[in-house]
Amino acid sequence: MRSTPAYAEHRRLRGLKGLDGRPIVELIAGQGKRLRAGAPWVFSNEIAMRPEFRRLPAGSLIRLEGQDGTRYGTFLFDPHALLAARLLDRDPLAAIDTAWMVRRLETAIALRTQVCDSDFHRLIDAEGDGLPTLVADRYGGIVDLRSASDSPLLANLAEAALPRLLPIEIGKPTSVQEGGVQFSIDLAKCGWFFDRRAMRDRVAALATGARVLDVCCGSGAFALRCLAAGAKAATLIDNAAPALALARDTALANGFADAVHIRLGDAFDTLGVLAGTDQRFDIAICDPPALSLSRKDVDVGLRAYGRLARLAASVVAPGGFLLLTCASPFVSAESWWGHVAYGLHRVRREGRVLWRGGAGPDHPVHPSLPETATLKAILVWVA
Repeated sequence: MRSTPAYAEHRRLRGLKGLDGRPIVELIAGQGKRLRAGAPWVFSNEIAMRPEFRRLPAGSLIRLEGQDGTRYGTFLFDPHALLAARLLDRDPLAAIDTAWMVRRLETAIALRTQVCDSDFHRLIDAEGDGLPTLVADRYGGIVDLRSASDSPLLANLAEAALPRLLPIEIGKPTSVQEGGVQFSIDLAKCGWFFDRRAMRDRVAALATGARVLDVCCGSGAFALRCLAAGAKAATLIDNAAPALALARDTALANGFADAVHIRLGDAFDTLGVLAGTDQRFDIAICDPPALSLSRKDVDVGLRAYGRLARLAASVVAPGGFLLLTCASPFVSAESWWGHVAYGLHRVRREGRVLWRGGAGPDHPVHPSLPETATLKAILVWVA
């Protein structure tokens, strides 16, 4: 959408304010290539950052335009962040109000109705649902709503709109149901990861009669799902005592206590000890936190992922399965996979990749933001 010369002059006289009172922020000439191709993000080095823009509070609504008068829409703006502007609506005059939020939420809910088989799932996934900075997880009748913005605007609108559309209340859940298991959870101590749901389904399908090892287990979702599917026994390893306490509570409540062995300790150290014994597992899961959080740490993180793969492969019984994940945002799937393969080679274990993927369909990805699909996973058969 391009402005007329008359509008441009009016804007100049109004001091770079639109007719609706929103500040009009301009791109630097020649910038905005990804934006013009459909991306919903604009970085600070693409914006002609005038002093009055820097004084705007984080979370301000702005209208973004090019030097040629092209109007790109309504954006959420943070002048002090590297990611300075996030698209809310292609309409520069859009009213960001409850009615607007209801329309976005109706679309998100309709998608989950199509791709989810229960009322326990990721309900809002930021840019994947056209609601930047906003995330919501549904736990049956409770929705945990979170915002990464300093502005309460979107969170307040969603909090008002969601109970109109679903029989829910906004709050913090204490349990989640999945795969026939009632899990005890405490989001303040240990998160619950709906993005691993499809992975848990896949591993549980292999679990009949299996001995399972769950490394970096958190509250034990992988291992306990396997036990519910018929696994013989499960060893859970984590360095967080509160998470292991939740896993123990869930095992007890679901009748798995006698089949669960819990070990508090570092993943690398504990795997190293296990590798020195004759104990082997039919299924091993290694789902660590991100081992690299910045571009400068990528090489260090890749070496750590390779070491973890080497240690985990060494305790998998011949003919067993190994599920590995990587949640580091700057580590590419190809680089990670290469270090995993080298880890298996170092312990002379042949492997075959049976599946590779990431988060489930309740975590949609904007097609212009492939970098937001940070979770990577592979399932390997180990000879």
